[in-house]
Amino acid sequence: MESIDLLVLRTTRDWLATGHRVLLATVARTWGSSPRPVGSMMALRSDGRVAGSVSGGCIEDDLIHRYTTAYGGPGMPDGQPQVVRYGVSADEAHRFGLPCGGTLELVLEFAPALAHLDQLLACLGRGSLVRRDLNLRSGEASLCATGTPELFSFDGQRMLSTLGPGYRLLLIGGGALAEYLATMALFNGFNVSLCDPRPEYTAGWAIAGVNVLPGMPDDVVRAFAADIRSAIVAVSHDPKLDDLALLEALHSPAFYIGAIGSRRNSQLRRERLIEHFGESETSLQRLHGPIGIYIGSKTPAEIAVSVMAEILAAKNAVTLPGAVNVSQAKEAGSL
Repeated sequence: MESIDLLVLRTTRDWLATGHRVLLATVARTWGSSPRPVGSMMALRSDGRVAGSVSGGCIEDDLIHRYTTAYGGPGMPDGQPQVVRYGVSADEAHRFGLPCGGTLELVLEFAPALAHLDQLLACLGRGSLVRRDLNLRSGEASLCATGTPELFSFDGQRMLSTLGPGYRLLLIGGGALAEYLATMALFNGFNVSLCDPRPEYTAGWAIAGVNVLPGMPDDVVRAFAADIRSAIVAVSHDPKLDDLALLEALHSPAFYIGAIGSRRNSQLRRERLIEHFGESETSLQRLHGPIGIYIGSKTPAEIAVSVMAEILAAKNAVTLPGAVNVSQAKEAGSL
């Protein structure tokens, strides 16, 4: 599934190439609650067509009225990028459908350069990671290849965003749970890979769009070269496969590392990793297990929902309360 950012950029390029005027809006800063995170983009065509989103809909409607002729507006201005802010007051937040106390700031680029977008999309098409630097004073945007994903930033004059290979999920082990989890990850815009050296699990793999990687899991994790946009989840139920893969994962910057298993099996895994592989309680703090949030899940599909929810929480830097932790919830229920 194509990421929403790539879709917006590709749509912007295509509209410009066919002679349309296009506004590219980016969520640059937020205060309080906001419907979309910083870096979210939306393309607005002069006739009112929209691709992408910067809010729940009300801000899009306002931009359409302000900058297009769709509802008798003046159309898009020429000139340098502009900064607009929504939700400064409680009344305005309510008017634009923002959560209570929410404020967001948008950078509006009027008629971004077609050649620049062609170059950017060519880099992204090659799987490159690219840093885009927009100078609001000059209106110029530049591209620079980078090897490290960086957080989106905006200081009022410069907007820096890292674009390229999106979030990735590496699954160790096939089976029904892996199939459901892969489907949900693809739906959420992840690039998904699977490693399972057992042919009986990969021969019947039926989820399109998943990269099936040959080799032993620890070698595959090493070659996967996880970064801060990567998640690695072991679901094989086989310590010979899971443990060595997890050891490699723990020494990577992956934002989420987890392994399927009961509370007892998860504890035994931690003891093995400490006793035989030199890990410590500190190094294992990054290891999620049992994985998922507690929703009383029993079937592979329900467990996949639980696991995907925990992965997304980690991706979005959300600290989950102890009540949804599987171990804590089950311990509380057994009292």
